[in-house]
Amino acid sequence: MNTLYVILGAAIGAPARFAIDQYIRKFTSKPYGIFLVNVIGSFVIGLTFNKTEQVHDLIAVGFAGAFTTWSTFMLDIYLGFELKRYREISVNLVMSLGFGLAAAYLGLQLAS
Repeated sequence: MNTLYVILGAAIGAPARFAIDQYIRKFTSKPYGIFLVNVIGSFVIGLTFNKTEQVHDLIAVGFAGAFTTWSTFMLDIYLGFELKRYREISVNLVMSLGFGLAAAYLGLQLAS
């Protein structure tokens, strides 16, 4: 793994996630921004899975690793429990896992 590629990818991925999430939060308090970045990140990882080591390090590990966020997803689920929004939690879990898996699969298929 080339650390420089990872750093460069992460330097783009983290601000991109922040910008997308902040923009979407202007319109809703629901965690749609995190959902969107996690699905896009799943697609990107699938798309770059079988690429060269440098592309994988830059895009999959660096960009997508910094772009996606498991911790914020879990915080959103936790806060949903605190607010007793069980239906919203269920939809978020099912949609995030379902769309994330579908996006990774689509990326893998397009890359092959």
